[in-house]
Parts: sequence; structure tokens; C-alpha cells
Amino acid sequence: MNTQEFFEVLETHKNKSLLFEYAPNLLVGANYHITEVKHIAVDSVDCGARTDAWNETVVQLWESPKELGKRDYMTVFKALSIFKKVGTMKSYDLNAEVKFEYSNATFHTAQLFVNDFVIQENNLIIKLAIEKTDCKAKEACGVTDKKEVVASGEVCAPGSGCC
Repeated sequence: MNTQEFFEVLETHKNKSLLFEYAPNLLVGANYHITEVKHIAVDSVDCGARTDAWNETVVQLWESPKELGKRDYMTVFKALSIFKKVGTMKSYDLNAEVKFEYSNATFHTAQLFVNDFVIQENNLIIKLAIEKTDCKAKEACGVTDKKEVVASGEVCAPGSGCC
């Protein structure tokens, strides 16, 4: 989901509570805060020596240990006011993919993408998911199916142009 689409979902449901599901049936605690909004410009070179560039909006979620046991979630309205204030200070690339950075005592720090959202009662639940790493230069590496390479025992040799 890009940043514009995310903001549109929030605008449509601003009278609801905002919850984040970081893994199936696991919610970020009600004691979360939006601690940072990053406007990231990625400038990359993949393993096939191809360059690429894109922007991302990364929102950091943090659970305050001082508010353990809190039951009321942040409202969408409050989150929107945070995002609007950030936008007055640093402009958004509204086409940039929006991601969420999160961790807790049992879940490693990860950047999660928005997989979906649902409305349950008075809650807007943003469903997050992990994006697996992948070889972006499959053609240059001769990789047609990741499992096929692992199963056949092939290994990329130095200088082969492969990952």
C-alpha cells in the first residue's frame, strides 16, 4: 500500500481506534506510540549489477513500558494529526510504499508492509506482514525457481554474475 492509499484509509475511518496486527492474531499493544516517520530514499545495486531507486515511508511503532496494561488504543484521528504535522515539516512522497518498523520482547525488529486492513466493531486493524528477501537478478543468475536451485545443490560461483 502506498502512502496516499494509507492516508485515505485513515481519513475514511478517523472515528475508529487504530490497531496494528504484526503477525496473525498478534496485535501491537495499546501502549504503542508513533515514535518516528522516516522518508527514505533507497538507491540500490542488486546482485546482477542493476541499479534501482525508490522511496519509502517508514513509520516506527514503539510500546511504552510506562503504559503496560493500557486498554485504549490510539484513535485514527490522533494518528492522522501526527502524520499531518510530520507532513508540514517534511513532505511525503505519496507514491512511496508505507512500511511499519516494530519489535517487542518476542518479535525481532522488522520492517513490515501493509498486507490488508479490516474493520472490526469500532477498530481499524492494519494487517502487517513480513516481506521475504529475494534475488532481484534471477535472469542474470539463471534462477527460474528458488527451490530448484536449493534442491539441485547449485551454488553461485564468484564472478559468475549470480547472487
